[in-house]
Amino acid sequence: QVQLVESGGGLVQAGGSLRLSCAASGRTFSSYAMGWFRQAPGKEREFVAAISRNGGRIYIADSVKGRLAISRDAAKNTVYLQLNSLKPEDTAVYYCAADLVSSVSELRSNYSYRYWGQGTQVTVSS
Repeated sequence: QVQLVESGGGLVQAGGSLRLSCAASGRTFSSYAMGWFRQAPGKEREFVAAISRNGGRIYIADSVKGRLAISRDAAKNTVYLQLNSLKPEDTAVYYCAADLVSSVSELRSNYSYRYWGQGTQVTVSS
């Protein structure tokens, strides 16, 4: 019902910023909650941020709280992840996900989303 494509990743020095985009296609996009996750080599995929279908509820992981913002533009069928004050430990492949979920636990879970993008690489140098 929905297809996702991430973009905006790249190489940045520590302290820099990046804005990741997740472009969605599908007739039911506006009814889906959206999440951002990341996975570093040899590590489990972890929650980064999530936003409810209408943008009314936002959840952000403790590891990036205070330097990250998530938003969605329904008119453009796009969800954004603004990353500021980047650290080397932020290096990972970042994925966006979508599904009909609404609870806090579901929005933060790696296992509650059915639809995933291919990911975009973020590399932060020291």
